[in-house]
Amino acid sequence: MDTVFPLLLKMLPLYATVALGWVAARYLDVSGRNIANLMLYILTPSVIFGGVIIAPLSAGVLMLPLLVWLACAVIGQIFLRTGHRWLGDERANILSLATCTGNTGYFGIPVALLLFGQEGMSIYIICMLGTTLYENSLGFYIAARGRFPARECFQRVLRLPSVYAFLVAAALNLMELGIPGFMQPLFDNLRGAYSVLGMMIIGMGIGSIGGWIGDRRFTALAFTGKFLAWPALVAFAWAIDTAGPGIYDPQIYRSLFLMSIMPIAANTVVFATLLELHPRQTAGTTLLSTMFALVYIPIMAALVL
Repeated sequence: MDTVFPLLLKMLPLYATVALGWVAARYLDVSGRNIANLMLYILTPSVIFGGVIIAPLSAGVLMLPLLVWLACAVIGQIFLRTGHRWLGDERANILSLATCTGNTGYFGIPVALLLFGQEGMSIYIICMLGTTLYENSLGFYIAARGRFPARECFQRVLRLPSVYAFLVAAALNLMELGIPGFMQPLFDNLRGAYSVLGMMIIGMGIGSIGGWIGDRRFTALAFTGKFLAWPALVAFAWAIDTAGPGIYDPQIYRSLFLMSIMPIAANTVVFATLLELHPRQTAGTTLLSTMFALVYIPIMAALVL
C-alpha cells in the first residue's frame, strides 16, 4: 500500500487540467469540437507514430496490440448488445466505445512510469496501442453507426490517420529507420500537447453544455464494463497463462492489468463531440469515471501490481 499516496499525488495534476478545460469552455468560449478535430487528425497519429517508431518490435511484441484489439472487440460487442437492450437507442453505440477502451495514454503513461520505470513503461505503451488502434478503427465505426449508415461510417474510418501512422511507423522501425534528431523535440512537444488537450476536452465537453447529469443506467453500464469486465478478463488470462503455457512474462500482464483499470477514455468524448452523439452524457460519465479512478487505481495497483 506504499504506492497509494505517491500515485494520488501523480494523478492530481490531471484533474487540474480537466478543470482548466471546463473554464476554457465555460468562460472563454473555446470550441470542444475544434479541439476534438485537432486531437483526432493531428495529435493522436503523431503520438502513435513517435511511439511505434522507437519501440522494440518483434513478432511477439507485435501480437500484443492485436490481442488487446481483439479483447476490445469482444467487450465492445457485449456492451453494444447490452446497451441496445437496456438503453434502446444510439447511446448503446457510444457505450460500446466507452467500455472497451480506456484513458490509457493521458492517465496510464504517467502511472506506468511511476510503477514500472522507463523500461516497463515501454512495454505498457506497446500494450496500449491495441486500444488506440481499436478506437480509431472498429470502435469509431461502431460509434458512428449510431448516427450514420454503414457506408458513410466505413468512409469516415478510412479517413482516420492513426492506423496509417501506425503502419508507416512500424515499417520504418523494422527497416531500422528512426526519427532524425532535429525532429525529436517536435514529437516531444506534440506528446505533451496530446496529454494536456486530451484531459482538457473532458472539462470542455461538460462546460460547453452547462452540466453533466445523465442517464444513470448508461453510467452504471459504463462503469461495469470499464472497472469490472476489463480487469476480470485480464486477471483470467493472467491466471490461465501462469498455470499453463506461460506465454508472456508477468511484467506484460502487469502492464495489461494497469491498462485495464484506467478510466473511460477522453477520446470517447472526442468521438461523441465530433459525431454529435450524446456528448453531455459521454462527458459526464467520463468525468465520473476519472474521479472514481483517483481512488480506484491506487488501491487496485497496490493490491495487484
